[in-house]
Amino acid sequence: MALGPRLDIRQSQSLVMTPQLQQAIKLLALSNLELDAFVAGELEKNPLLDTGPDDAPVATDGIDRTVEAPTLAAESGASDDLIAQGLGAADSPLDVDHGAETFIDDGPGDRIASALGTGGGMEPIGGGYAEDAPDFDSFAAPDSSLQEHLMDQARAAMSGMDLLIASQLIGQIDEAGYLEANLLATAHGLGVPLHQVERVLGVIHGFDPTGVGARSLAECLALQAKEADRHDPCVARLLANLDLLAKGALPQLRRICGVDEEDMADMIAELRGYDPKPGLRFSASTAAPVTPDLFIRPASDGWAIEINSATLPRVLINRSYYVELSTGKQDKDSKAWLADCLASANWLVKALDQRQKTIVKVASEILRQQEGFFQKGVAHLKPLTLKAVADAIGMHESTVSRVTSNKYLSCPRGLYELKYFFTSGVAAAGGDGAVSAEAVKSHIKALISAEDPQAILSDDTLVDMLRAKGMDIARRTVAKYREAMGIGSSVQRRRQKALKGKAA
Repeated sequence: MALGPRLDIRQSQSLVMTPQLQQAIKLLALSNLELDAFVAGELEKNPLLDTGPDDAPVATDGIDRTVEAPTLAAESGASDDLIAQGLGAADSPLDVDHGAETFIDDGPGDRIASALGTGGGMEPIGGGYAEDAPDFDSFAAPDSSLQEHLMDQARAAMSGMDLLIASQLIGQIDEAGYLEANLLATAHGLGVPLHQVERVLGVIHGFDPTGVGARSLAECLALQAKEADRHDPCVARLLANLDLLAKGALPQLRRICGVDEEDMADMIAELRGYDPKPGLRFSASTAAPVTPDLFIRPASDGWAIEINSATLPRVLINRSYYVELSTGKQDKDSKAWLADCLASANWLVKALDQRQKTIVKVASEILRQQEGFFQKGVAHLKPLTLKAVADAIGMHESTVSRVTSNKYLSCPRGLYELKYFFTSGVAAAGGDGAVSAEAVKSHIKALISAEDPQAILSDDTLVDMLRAKGMDIARRTVAKYREAMGIGSSVQRRRQKALKGKAA
């Protein structure tokens, strides 16, 4: 057989993901707020895309009780026929307005407004502002940081080299209010004696908030005790032995401090009133509220699932603008660009509609599988996997995973991430079925919350009580779930409740 280069023709089949398919998969994993940012970018790039009117009519019921949403007009090909005939303006009503046709009113107020014929929003009364009213909160001055607050006090109390030292020290105070600087290194770096740095730090200790600039928890509490005129030798000895207080060694502490039980209880109660992290009140970081993507509420015929339309963009295709552009003079490249814009706009509308169908379908199956949770609470949460939901609705497991990521569901029991409903299981004691891990955690938390301070439940006792409830669980699993919830061991809980009893 001769060896040498040659050309061969082979025919094969392979699965190729188009850019549109890749983008549609990406849209599934986006939350409503992320989707709004994505659509905003598409609106800037595509002149044929337009946002729907804010006063679009909403169905009086507003509840999509079926999984399948109405079929888009673009899928039937009727819109393309109209455009080919130059009647793009007549196709306007066929565009899908997601806020008006697919999504749901956000509450009883929307349905009342629809019944009264006043629209979905609040109307101004007595000459008040409408929707374009100024946001008076935007005129408020921004909150100052801890460093800015301390520097304002330092400028009023010091000057010259002392102010320079204070700025160096304040710059090394963390957000909790503790000083992380080494005083000796700071003194050498500035070329000043150590006692001067210590004197400036003493001035900072007198700044607001009380306890700022401390180098340890004991020093922070001592500064607050001095401010409250409660720093006597007994309190000083107590603060020097906080490790014994954490262990609950009250008899040993009473001997060290030379006080009786009543005085020790008063001292502990005083310490509980102090702030161990005084700088956090100036923390600039604020917790961003979580916006739900879905609403589930009971209805007369079962449950109602609705999409949060308030956070969803309304996208329409401006057919009349397309007709105006296509009828004018244009070269080959312009025609190709306009055709690409129309195809991209049609795809985006279809993709958004399909995304909502998929989310509602997955949420409907989660509701069906976990109906006991929505009716009776977390104790009735069942073990559930992504594969079980995917098989039930005829989709791939990865699709369900993308749909449930970064999505939140609001129901009468609270706000939950969709991933919350997928939990592992613990075998039932009788061998029939399984119990969700979240349900087991709920039982453990309830048992520990109701335990008698004089009879703290050990992990072995918890195992016996859970098995009596029909949960076959090992002791190490109980300890793992307890630690995951931040609950201490029986020894730690006994000490904590003894301290609370003494402080009370």
